[in-house]
Amino acid sequence: MVDTSLFDLTGRVALLTGASKGMGQAMAEGLAEHGARVVISSRKQDACEAVAAGINNRFGAGRAVAIACNAGYKEQLQSLVDKTHDLLGPVDVLVGNAGVNPFYGPMSKIPDEAFDKILNTNVKANHWLCQMVIPDMVAKGRGSIMITSSTGAFAGSEVLGTYNISKLADIALIRNLALELGPKGVRVNAICPGLIRTDFAKALWDNPEAEKRTREQVPLRRLGEASDLKGLAVFLASDASAYITGQAMTVCGGANMWA
Repeated sequence: MVDTSLFDLTGRVALLTGASKGMGQAMAEGLAEHGARVVISSRKQDACEAVAAGINNRFGAGRAVAIACNAGYKEQLQSLVDKTHDLLGPVDVLVGNAGVNPFYGPMSKIPDEAFDKILNTNVKANHWLCQMVIPDMVAKGRGSIMITSSTGAFAGSEVLGTYNISKLADIALIRNLALELGPKGVRVNAICPGLIRTDFAKALWDNPEAEKRTREQVPLRRLGEASDLKGLAVFLASDASAYITGQAMTVCGGANMWA
């Protein structure tokens, strides 16, 4: 029998934002499959409950709970953490996957409201959430934090400039937290997806030009799927990655290998 204990997450509590669909849902399912109890969080309670019910049906009652939260509001994030403590206990694994991009176009045209929303939700909310769960991890001398960034962090864009700025800021955030928290046993990493076939990125992949670029430029010759994030999330949550922190790990089919 193959020993999979390095990836065993039994008894650990994982809190995920942006987890009711797409990459967040896939990561939640992967963590639950390897033994974790997971909190499914996004803005809509019914969507969270549907994902949690699916996980509980597959892996056993009580493996997932649903807690709605708009990550752009600090008080809602605090309520999310408080409810997690009440229902499941201290947080061992945090996946900050919630993100927004309400503007598509040049930075010279972006309204202040859109700029602020992108930075608040994609960066400040992750900073707040980390502050709220770090005490749980420090008390145990162990923990793993993952923030979803993007390969867009490594380049400029004529239409996604502010979004890319926010994702590069997330990498700076995890690096600084990795430096601060390493001596306390807490690891902090960024996950940087390339073009993944999700509803969030549909405007970028659902067109003939994108399909052509994928066939010609992506070494694996396909778009990413949400399920491609499952393995990395399990790896970073588990003891298999015990000596990995402060890293921006790309999931891009090889498209970003030259960056």
